[in-house]
Amino acid sequence: MTGGTGREPARHRGARRRDRRVYLRSHPLLFALLAATRRRPVARLGHTVLVHGAEAYREALTRIPLDRTAPGTTGGAAAELTEGGALFDQEGTGHRTARREVAAGLDAAAVDRLRPRWQAVLAARTPELATGDLELVALARELAGVTAAALTGSAGCPHALAGAAAEAAAAAARDHLPGPRPRDAARTAAARAADLAALLPRPRDAVLAVAAVNTTVAALPRAAAWCADAGLWPSVDPAGAPALAAELLRLTAPSPLLPRVAAADADLAGRPVRRGDRLILVARHAAGAHRPGASPGPAAAQAVFGAGPHACPGAGLARALLTDLLLALAPYAPVVTGARADRRSALPGWAELTLRATRTPAGSAP
Repeated sequence: MTGGTGREPARHRGARRRDRRVYLRSHPLLFALLAATRRRPVARLGHTVLVHGAEAYREALTRIPLDRTAPGTTGGAAAELTEGGALFDQEGTGHRTARREVAAGLDAAAVDRLRPRWQAVLAARTPELATGDLELVALARELAGVTAAALTGSAGCPHALAGAAAEAAAAAARDHLPGPRPRDAARTAAARAADLAALLPRPRDAVLAVAAVNTTVAALPRAAAWCADAGLWPSVDPAGAPALAAELLRLTAPSPLLPRVAAADADLAGRPVRRGDRLILVARHAAGAHRPGASPGPAAAQAVFGAGPHACPGAGLARALLTDLLLALAPYAPVVTGARADRRSALPGWAELTLRATRTPAGSAP
């Protein structure tokens, strides 16, 4: 997409500027801090260790023992959502068994089973571009709800499921991200988790629903906006769309931070890490998403989904869903006519993103 020359085409610079607004408006202080320290692979601020470098990021996920249940981590948030027993807050054999179960539910065969569900939504909604605007965040939420309902076996309304998962994630994020916490953050997080659990046949699937919904709603609109701003629609075809989807997910890094806690003393990029230190693993920087003109390859594309035993098992599903969205939108070559950042969501994303077609495919309604 960039040629690896170190120079980014002008249209890509415009796409990058728009995408930066997501960070600057949703979590301005946090991302200002990350920008100020990103030139160091590892930076310490008190008991918090910021991990930016690609190699240090992989080492932190594959070599350093991590406390899965510590407050302020993904596992800690999972425990709040499910009262324990979820993939992210288990240890040893329990973690490995749960991980195998989740991975089996998200493998290539599972994606093939899920695909008709989201393709039906795309077939119904994207033709709206032929006669007017399409609000993409609402479409992403619908896609996320349908997918999460199928993954969890929920018989509830997909729209309600998506909304509850988004609220639960936002409340949990406010309770564990760095920075000041609202006075009633823990109570709000517990209430939103209960709302979500009421829509699921198994409370432990709350984490799966949260991950599926929030990653989808954050990722799809940002990737589509980048594609539109960079003028990439002519390159979207069945042969090239999967690779483009993987690269857009790297560039946008929908889950830019992985909060963890060290469970033992260790060394990371020549710096000591102490047991109990909070690790902020910056997936966005490990993937090179912040570097214009970079073409870092498959390892960087995978970095946005973690590494080793901590890699996200839903990476294939996310890429497949974005691939199908790009293929559905490409015939209309839409442009962005309006965008408003979401200041409340757990992941940096758009609250609204409006697209308008620049062409109408043959056979579409006038």
